[in-house]
Amino acid sequence: MNIGQKIKNLRIQKDLTQEELGERTDLSKGYISQLERNLSSPSMETFFSILEVLGISPKDFFDEKEQVQQVVYKCDDYTVYYEEEKGYEINWLVSDSNEQDMEPIILSLDKEGEYKEFEPSLSDTFAYVLEGSVCIEIGMDRYYASQGESIYYHALKKHQIKNNYHETSRLLLVATNSYL
Repeated sequence: MNIGQKIKNLRIQKDLTQEELGERTDLSKGYISQLERNLSSPSMETFFSILEVLGISPKDFFDEKEQVQQVVYKCDDYTVYYEEEKGYEINWLVSDSNEQDMEPIILSLDKEGEYKEFEPSLSDTFAYVLEGSVCIEIGMDRYYASQGESIYYHALKKHQIKNNYHETSRLLLVATNSYL
């Protein structure tokens, strides 16, 4: 097992620099660099301190079986929710997306359907209109997009998507900071 490389991988996954990891463990950036290159071996106390900051137990750190990342999500993995009162259906394309940086969905809006209204947030939203036409209300402004057009906005004001078509409209929608 390459302990240094594993520490480095965990540090990168936690979005920490060598300096930040060093500060949180009272170690120097240079020492962290030496550990990651296997040029030095930490004491048990230092090692446990590093693991604590990295959010992993010693047992999990030394567990040789790697976590398998799911890359392909099949139709059976999707989660579907229909809101009859507002006339929309959400199809979550990635089952664990609410734990990720992006949350992709297919949003279907019935005739006169509207997605729920969201409060301002730090989220960004991208959508691609697969069929139909929609109205995006952001604060007091209204924007319209039709089949084949893309939408991108910062959710800094109250916002809502409504169907602007006489039949069903469908969008591929991806939001950051999982708020759907």
